[in-house]
Amino acid sequence: MSTDDQYGGGEVGGTGQTRTRFPEPSDPYAPPRRTPRGLITVVGVVVLLIAAIAFANQSRTPETPPPTDKAPTATNPTAATGIAPVDGKSAGIPKGFAQTEQGAQSAAANYAVALGSDGMFRKNTRHTLVDGIYTPDAAAKLRGPQDEAYSAAFLAKLGLDANGNPPQGSTFVTRAVPVGTRTDSYTPTNAKVSVWYTGLIGMSGAKSTDPVRTTWKTWTFELVWTGGDWKVLSDSQQDGPAPVPGDAVASPSEDISKAVKEFGGFTYAR
Repeated sequence: MSTDDQYGGGEVGGTGQTRTRFPEPSDPYAPPRRTPRGLITVVGVVVLLIAAIAFANQSRTPETPPPTDKAPTATNPTAATGIAPVDGKSAGIPKGFAQTEQGAQSAAANYAVALGSDGMFRKNTRHTLVDGIYTPDAAAKLRGPQDEAYSAAFLAKLGLDANGNPPQGSTFVTRAVPVGTRTDSYTPTNAKVSVWYTGLIGMSGAKSTDPVRTTWKTWTFELVWTGGDWKVLSDSQQDGPAPVPGDAVASPSEDISKAVKEFGGFTYAR
């Protein structure tokens, strides 16, 4: 993986059954609420990504095999391959994933990072994320309900103002950090990929009553190849698997705030 400060800073990537990602007061990474069927039915199945700048790489397009559903095995680990995951970005979101199984895994991991960022808590950057990750039809249907879900009342429960900004002197921390990816099924036009990740969420500051904590979840994405890139068709989340908590002493809030500002995130590859 290559370093990318846009996942660690203030830009869009940083600081599902078909599902629409709505926040929950107790856990912004929790599975979202169901929305009306008409809201999420797009072209037979819900298509959740905008067609980004076309990426044509015919030399890496595999022959079309029948769909496969496979359980994770020892022969399908997450391992470095040395192949660059993408060739560019649009509004801070990686684009140009290869039309391969590895490309689908890389797309799922990077979309989890973007959707788990603090950009989802600010209206303008949330719309940019939705437009960059979901299909045009789905993005148009998601904006209104998501704007209602990320209400001023909900943001206030997290210690944020109505625009999604933290109090002066505090740092709002929210990151999704992929640990590994798994291909559950794959064809050159459709893929199902699960991302096991740990999340950071909370407010770092001297007066914070919601300290930064960790979560462990698995985020499953139904991906479709459209517009020359992988896009999410639907997604769902479940808790775990979670390891036994370590015995490291929790750091003071000023150390957490400093680390979030100094340590950028990554562009993830399989």
